[in-house]
Amino acid sequence: MILKSYEIQNIEILNHKYYLLYGENEGYKKDILNKIKLKFEGDIFSYEESEILKEKDKFLEECLNNSLFQNNKLIIISKSSDKIQNVAEEIIKREIKDIKIILIAEKLEKKSKLRVFFEKNLNTFSVPLYEDNFQTLNTIAKKIIREKNINLSQQNINFLVERARGDRNNLKNELEKIELLSQTRKKINFEEIIKLSNLAENYSFSDLVDSFLCKNRKNIIRILNENNFNNEDCILILKIFLSKIKRLINIKKQNIKNKNLEDIINHYKPPIFWKEKELVRLQIKGWTAIQTQSLLIKVNNLELQIKKLPHLGIIAIKNFLLNYLEKANN
Repeated sequence: MILKSYEIQNIEILNHKYYLLYGENEGYKKDILNKIKLKFEGDIFSYEESEILKEKDKFLEECLNNSLFQNNKLIIISKSSDKIQNVAEEIIKREIKDIKIILIAEKLEKKSKLRVFFEKNLNTFSVPLYEDNFQTLNTIAKKIIREKNINLSQQNINFLVERARGDRNNLKNELEKIELLSQTRKKINFEEIIKLSNLAENYSFSDLVDSFLCKNRKNIIRILNENNFNNEDCILILKIFLSKIKRLINIKKQNIKNKNLEDIINHYKPPIFWKEKELVRLQIKGWTAIQTQSLLIKVNNLELQIKKLPHLGIIAIKNFLLNYLEKANN
């Protein structure tokens, strides 16, 4: 059964058992999941599709025997694709008591087996979540501003909405920064907003660096292919790179004394915003202290090289990102 994105706000989602949330609107997916988690009374298990497929028989056996999942359990499967369709169909057909399943997927084509199954089955809900429009983002911004008691003009709101590029995650990240600033400012002017806010094009810079630090070569290639980076972008990319590496080094140093990594991340200064926290956790696991120090030296050397030969900047960065990561993974 197909649900429009606005319709899911009007139903009691916990009264139903099986959902497929798909599309490019990652922020909307997170909003829906957060609301469900707040209301859900029971145990929540989160998996990636690849984890389940590696031990599919074991996962199905535990579900069917009801040994792992007892008394009201919610299973969230992220990065879902057609590969998980048979597993989901098997569980749904068995009508296992006290288990709810939410599949999270990126954009799915009309012919997708997973999408078709959830659309045609009367007991399942397929929810497409496409890019937010200006009106939706404007409404979200005004709601947050009102709740946080932030004094912003409509001009500033419009500016932030335009910079969000149709992504409520981007918008919320910027409003979090403004909320922190508002604690020391009664009124925030347009110039301060410009300085504080990431430019829209800078999101791709940050995503590129995060993908590298998460050792996601596939995502690096996608970002490089989708964005027309030029030599003038190089210094800003490197500044973001150096800032994120230094943050990892500092967190690792703190982690020597304080073994509670979550506590370090939650109280880190300047604050790590909620969107970044999971990325930071992955990055910390992916690099040793020695590797981060070595990486810092390499990026500093790359910056010097690009300053000497700026016309080769973007080529140097592309080669570095792909070649260094290939060596690090071997």
